[in-house]
Amino acid sequence: MLHVLYLAGVAAFAASGVLAAYRANMDPFGGLVLAFAASISGGTLRDLILDRRPLYWTHDWVLLTVIICVGVGTMIYLRFWQLPHKSLLVVDAIGLSVVTVIGARAAIGAGATPLAVIILAVLTGVTGEVVRDVLCGEFPPLLLREDVYAIAALAGACCYLLLDHLGTGATPAAAISAGVVFGLRMGAVYLGLHLPRPQQLRPRGGGPDAG
Repeated sequence: MLHVLYLAGVAAFAASGVLAAYRANMDPFGGLVLAFAASISGGTLRDLILDRRPLYWTHDWVLLTVIICVGVGTMIYLRFWQLPHKSLLVVDAIGLSVVTVIGARAAIGAGATPLAVIILAVLTGVTGEVVRDVLCGEFPPLLLREDVYAIAALAGACCYLLLDHLGTGATPAAAISAGVVFGLRMGAVYLGLHLPRPQQLRPRGGGPDAG
């Protein structure tokens, strides 16, 4: 079940890579490059840090097939239909939520400390987006434009760590934690949720010279 969930997250990131390439006016090859970059960058960084060999995607032909099929399918969709509004943000949120949780599970399975689990989970979730945006010339990347992005991944990682400590089953813990990440991202996208801005933290009446 968790592998299926992971494939869904990878598929979402693959679609987000193609959507980003479409917005950057790249050709189909560029779309496939971004599909792979968005899908496997986070997990690759995680496995390199954990010194896991071989890298997870080098022996998972199903995962690679999913990336290719979703990438090509997304291109065909864009060939005949218009890109839905905010579709990139929604698809990206799905990928972020699932991949972050899978990153937390992998780190726990490798015996990482709780703090390291959280760090690795966040890195797994956000790295694909950063690489994707940099490759398509989008700067600063979404991670630095949206404050409720890494924060959403952080919340999901903490949630999964807590549920795992409480003995919750792997699948329910993953589903709940992924829901936390996705909910926070969608709240930021559609409801304008964000961290307090510096000017919002100032006392009423103005700045330090007020009065």
